[in-house]
Amino acid sequence: MSTPESDQTAAEAEAAPAPTPPVPPVPPVPGPTPVPTPRPGAMAAAASPAVVAAPEADEPGETGETGEVWGRVAEDGTVYVRTADGERSVGQMPDATAEEALAFFTKRYDDLAFEVDLLEKRVRAGALAPDEAAASVKKVHGTLQDAQAVGDLAGLEARLDQLSVTITRQREKKKAERAKKLERARGEKERIAGEAEKLAESEDWRNGANRLRDLLEEWKALPRLDKAVDDALWRRFSTARTTYTRRRKSHFGELNEKRDSARSVKEQLVVEAEKLADSTEWGPTAGRYRDLMRQWKAAGPAPRALDEQLWRRFRAAQDAFFGARDAANTELDREFAANAAAKEEILAEAEKLLPVTDLRAAKEAFRDLADRWDAAGKVPRDRIKELEGRMRTVEQAIRGVEDDQWRRSNPEARARAADTVAQLEASIADLETKREKAAAAGNSAKEAEHASALEARRSWLTEAQRALDDFS
Repeated sequence: MSTPESDQTAAEAEAAPAPTPPVPPVPPVPGPTPVPTPRPGAMAAAASPAVVAAPEADEPGETGETGEVWGRVAEDGTVYVRTADGERSVGQMPDATAEEALAFFTKRYDDLAFEVDLLEKRVRAGALAPDEAAASVKKVHGTLQDAQAVGDLAGLEARLDQLSVTITRQREKKKAERAKKLERARGEKERIAGEAEKLAESEDWRNGANRLRDLLEEWKALPRLDKAVDDALWRRFSTARTTYTRRRKSHFGELNEKRDSARSVKEQLVVEAEKLADSTEWGPTAGRYRDLMRQWKAAGPAPRALDEQLWRRFRAAQDAFFGARDAANTELDREFAANAAAKEEILAEAEKLLPVTDLRAAKEAFRDLADRWDAAGKVPRDRIKELEGRMRTVEQAIRGVEDDQWRRSNPEARARAADTVAQLEASIADLETKREKAAAAGNSAKEAEHASALEARRSWLTEAQRALDDFS
C-alpha cells in the first residue's frame, strides 16, 4: 500500500515554485595594503585630510559629491570612510591620485548599493521566499560590516533593516495564507475520505474504481497537513480503497465462477440442441426446445466471447429445426386446403339448423354433420380457429335449447319452485294479520315494520311465481 509521503512527493515537487538564483556575492575586496610605520613628524600630516578637487560624478565610479561627503584620502594614499562611529580605514592606494583612490572605493560602494537595490526589488516583488530573503539580507549585512567602500553604508544598513521588516510581514502573510490553504486542504481530504468510504460500501464496480483513481490524484495534488491529521485522513482513504478493491475482486471472482458454471451448462445445451435439429417429431421436439431455452436463460452469462459463440450454435440448431417444421407445415397446409373447403360446406349445412325449432331433428342432423366433420380431416393452421369456432357455436346453441327444455321438465325443480311460492304466500298472509293487529293496537312502528316486510315478500313472490310459470 502506498503511503501519504510517496503519493504526495511528486505532486508537491510540481507545485513548488522554481528556485530563484541567489544574489551574486560582491567580489572580495582586498584588504588595505600594509602601511609602513610613519615617522613621528609625518603622523601629524597624515591626520589632516588632503585637499581633493572633486570632479563631476556623471558616470558611476567617478569621484564626486558622494565620495567627498563620505570619505577622504590621506597623503599616504590611505582611504577613509566616515561612519556614525567615526572614520574607518578601507584601504590604501599610495600609487594613485586621491581622486582615483576615492573613485575606486566609491565604485565599490556603488556595487554594494546596486546589490541592495536588486535585493529590495526581488523581496518586494515576492521573488524570494521569506527564509531565502532573510538569508540574503543577513549575508549582505555581513558584507557591509567591514565593507571596504566609501559611501552611505549606514543608509544601506537602514534599508536592509527595513527589508527585514518587510520580510517579517511577508512571512506572516504567507503563514496565514498557508493556514487557510491547509484548512481548505483538510476539508478537501475529509471530503475525499468520506466519498471513498461511501464507494467502499457500494456495488458500482464499473465506475467506482475509476472514481477512486481520480480521488487519489486529487489527494496527491493537495498539500500535506499536520502529520497526525494527515496520517489519520490517509488511513481512512487508504482503508476505503483497500475495502473496495477486495470486495470488487471478490465480486468478479464469484462472477467468473458463475460464468464458468454457465459455460459448462450451455455447452451441454448446445450439444442437445444440435442433436434435435434433424428431428421430425415436430410437437415433442418443439416443446423440448422451449425447455432448453428456459434452461439457457436460467444458466446466466458465460465468458462473453464464448457465450456469443455458444449462442450462435444454439440458435443455428433451433433455426434448422423450426425451419424444417415450418416447411413441412406449409406443405401440409396445401394438402389441408381441400379439407377446409369440405368443412366450409358442412358448416353451411350446420348453421342452417339455427334457430332450433325441432330439437330432436336438430340433434340428429348435427350428429351426422359432426361425423362428416371429423372425417373431413385437418385444415390449414390459420383456418383452425375460425372453422372450429363456427362449428362450436352451432353445437352450443343446440345444447342450450336442450338444457332449457330439460330444466323446464325437471319435476324436482318444479316442485322446489312451487314450494317457494307456497311459503311466500303463507308468509305474506301471516304478515298481513300482524300488520292489522298492530294497526288495531295503534302501534304505528310495528305496523310500518310489517308493511315493509310485506312489500319485500310480495316482490319475492312475483319472481318465484315467474320461475314456476316457466315450468308450465
